[in-house]
Amino acid sequence: MEALSRANEIRVRRARLKKDLKAGRVLLDEILDEPPDYVGTAKVFDMLLAVPKFGRVKATRFLNQCRISQSKTVGGLSDRQRAELVGLLRR
Repeated sequence: MEALSRANEIRVRRARLKKDLKAGRVLLDEILDEPPDYVGTAKVFDMLLAVPKFGRVKATRFLNQCRISQSKTVGGLSDRQRAELVGLLRR
């Protein structure tokens, strides 16, 4: 029961984060730079899709440019990948 409760809480917090990203209240580069614990298992591709003006093509292009798999999670990014992606987003 406790695991189910924790999973639901993580889903709710991620949904709130995606809404904030879509509304522009939060910047993805800040989230990726210092990710909160509930974002660690989220896919980077899904986070990119929540950003305004990012569709599947642009998100895929960004990930390919940084040599990151579409299935990579935020917590699984290496320091190089994280720095490269944050740098691209801040341009």
